This record gives sequence, structure tokens and C-alpha cells, in this order.
Amino acid sequence: MAKVIIAQTKEQRDDAFYIRKKVFVEEQNVPLHIELDEFDLESTHFVLYEEGEPIGAGRIRLIDETTGKIERISILPQYRGRNFGKLIMEEVEKEARAHRLHKLKLNAQVHAIPFYEKLGYVVTSPEFLDADIVHRAMEKNLID
Repeated sequence: MAKVIIAQTKEQRDDAFYIRKKVFVEEQNVPLHIELDEFDLESTHFVLYEEGEPIGAGRIRLIDETTGKIERISILPQYRGRNFGKLIMEEVEKEARAHRLHKLKLNAQVHAIPFYEKLGYVVTSPEFLDADIVHRAMEKNLID
């Protein structure tokens, strides 16, 4: 059974970094020095485990007192299309609400925009490049 946890130990954070390296560095050719950045220290990291194995990851960090930025949502290729990304996002949003955040922002790779739209995110920018990959900014209000 799949379970998302907030990384509390070095081993759990290493599991998150392992997933990110597999997806972003190896699969999408993002340079390691860009993928692992200065925001890793201040972010809350999430790891998705299936039968004890790490298969997905993501992080959130505060932009200001009421806004969080979701980053690095990633699922290993062989596990995609099975709603695991949604599981991670639900846990990230649950944590954001627990911290009384009003808004969540993210930069979505364009192929992932429909996934985020199904979760209530709306596009807020034209296309731009990040690590040579086309993205668009998106956001979601957590309070009405």
C-alpha cells in the first residue's frame, strides 16, 4: 500500500533526493547542481513509498507567511499513471492547510498542466524555461 510521509530523517531525505535524481537528472537531463539547490535546507520534503520502496517525492517551502511553493513533484516512470502524484499533492496540501497557508504556487512542466488543473490549480503565466524545460506558473487558493 502506498504511503506518503514527511521526511524526518537523513535516510528519508536521501530517498527524496534519490527519486529527484532519477527523474530530473537522469531522465530529464537537469544538471545536478540545479536540481539540488539552496532551498532544500528550508523545504519540507515528502516521500511516497510503495511496499517500503521510495517511488515518488516532492517538497514545499514558504514564500511568505501565507504562501507556499510546491516543487520537485516526481514519480518514478514505472509508477506513473496510477494516481501516485495525486497522493503526494494531497499530503502537501494537507500540510499547507495545517500551517494555515492561503495560497500554493508551483511551476509546472507544460505536459503536467492537465494533472495540476484537475487538482484545482490555474495557470498564471506564459511559458518560460527553467533548466531548459518549458514551464508555466500555476497557483491554487486554499481559502475562499
